[in-house]
Amino acid sequence: MKKALLSLFLLILIISQAFSQAKHTFKIADGNFIYDGKPIQIHSGEMHFARIPKAYWKQRLQMLRAMGMNAVATYVFWNHHEVSPGVWDFKTDNRDIREFIKTAQQEGLMVILRPGPYACAEWEFGGYPWWLQNDKQLVIRSKNDRFLDSCKTYINQLMSQVKDLQITHGGPIIMVQAENEFGSYVAQRKDVPLADHKIYSAAIKDLLLKAGVDVPLFTSDGDWLFQGGVIQGALPTANGEGDTKNLKKLINQYNDGKGPYMVAEYYPGWLDHWGEKFEKVSETSVIKDLEKYLKDTVSFNVYMAHGGTNFGFTSGANYSKEHQIQPDITSYDYDAPISEAGWVTPKFTAIRNLMKKYAAYSIPEVPASIPVIQIPAIKLTKTADLLEFAKNQQAVESDTPQTFETLNQGHGYVLYSRKFTQPISGTLNLEGLRDYATIYVNGERVGEVNRQGNKFTCPINIPFNARLDILVENLGRINYGGEIIHNLKGIISPVKIDDHEITGNWQMYKLPMDKVPALTTGTTNTTGNPTLYQGTFDLSKLGDTFLDMKNWGKGIVFVNGINIGRYWKIGPQQTLYLPGCWLKKGANSIVVLDQLNDTKQTEINTVTVPVLDGPVIK
Repeated sequence: MKKALLSLFLLILIISQAFSQAKHTFKIADGNFIYDGKPIQIHSGEMHFARIPKAYWKQRLQMLRAMGMNAVATYVFWNHHEVSPGVWDFKTDNRDIREFIKTAQQEGLMVILRPGPYACAEWEFGGYPWWLQNDKQLVIRSKNDRFLDSCKTYINQLMSQVKDLQITHGGPIIMVQAENEFGSYVAQRKDVPLADHKIYSAAIKDLLLKAGVDVPLFTSDGDWLFQGGVIQGALPTANGEGDTKNLKKLINQYNDGKGPYMVAEYYPGWLDHWGEKFEKVSETSVIKDLEKYLKDTVSFNVYMAHGGTNFGFTSGANYSKEHQIQPDITSYDYDAPISEAGWVTPKFTAIRNLMKKYAAYSIPEVPASIPVIQIPAIKLTKTADLLEFAKNQQAVESDTPQTFETLNQGHGYVLYSRKFTQPISGTLNLEGLRDYATIYVNGERVGEVNRQGNKFTCPINIPFNARLDILVENLGRINYGGEIIHNLKGIISPVKIDDHEITGNWQMYKLPMDKVPALTTGTTNTTGNPTLYQGTFDLSKLGDTFLDMKNWGKGIVFVNGINIGRYWKIGPQQTLYLPGCWLKKGANSIVVLDQLNDTKQTEINTVTVPVLDGPVIK
């Protein structure tokens, strides 16, 4: 009897697995998206697996389904997977792209893959590896052979991981994007002939096809930018278009007079920069727009449905006429319907209720939120002066300051140091600063310069036999627009005091902060000097929490060895999201680097509600 029951159980298990993995079909035909032989409307939500702890992927995807979506769109960031030149990681932690895609399939979601190679997405360098800039013959985002060879390597590596996860092989991937928002780049790079732009974008399409893409390709641009962005053989889709009549007219113009029609990026929120107000979009306007798409048979992708977090040094930057750089905050909450911590918002509920009226499929219940805890004040028991810490390592010496890239360092900080045998005073000019620096003479802070604030000079007085130290931070490489080709970091032009160029005997100490710094015993802590703080705390229960950084200056935080991101007193973000899956019962460790250290700290606190729209200090 037991054997019979066991056999029956195994048979049921095999049958259920077979049904759960049943092969579906998807194509574009007769002006429609066709799924299993029937026209469908794609209701997609964007979330990026690189911005979410792997342990939370399932809950976030369940939230997406509960919001009423039938698909998930995700960028793939090249530099998230090529972790150093020629070293690829598609397996560890939140780089496990196959697991994300399989989890989406298990949750009943189709997948739209957006591999770039250019992604934008407010991500560091738009997804490009920083070291591409060290090849002086390589020109990114162009028909340049060396760049296309690099793209080929990336695309082949990626497709070797996901080729069998396309719907044509039983997986959930229904479409793949070729390049990204290329029409806007064409519009900003009028110095390059349109014909050359077209050669490049067609080459990206061909690389994808040769690597094994056999589902429909699409492009994504503002529909007024289709001329530069469309690629022959790829479906044009629009970003941010609210006028469905205009959308259909322009897609018809570039797609043989027919659909299907899709808004590949509908914005329910917006991105945020340090030193600028937190952007918000009302749920009323979102529902109005989405209902228009639903009524007019326009497919859509909500960008972002869930933003997540720019952990570590992954945040990118923009620029404007007013600012050479606008670095993005650590949170990528985006005022999205699913909050940074995966919570239901009023916008989520409004979209869910709307989808219940229109969706032809069942919408599951909302999953439980991740528990939230408040940790008692964490005592900081050990400190170290970062200037002293840096000089414990071997310096790189040069007659002139070297860029991060020349130093073979992508992110973090570099300490530029020089001894002066003769006194000098005047105005220190760091016009080539990329991006933020604090200035010290004989270990005392005397100035601060900041590309974000357009401040490149400060008065300086260097006495006889003194040392000048300049601690430079990379605030994230520009990820959008024509300036993406100018993305070197550090000090990229001569240091001057008045009109005198300071050359000879520069020493550079590399501080990439790719690993948590190990503090030796000691309690050095000088007000105004960059300082490392260390503490430990014990937990008996786990959950998400938020570090309260409103009384700190500027810096980064490591918890249990993980860099959870930047904080900066200028706002608007005042808290840092700390996922509970990165905590552990028993002893936990924390290390904080405060570059300003205007106030000596003794503890760090947590709160249960994030503050992302705090006051902004200009």
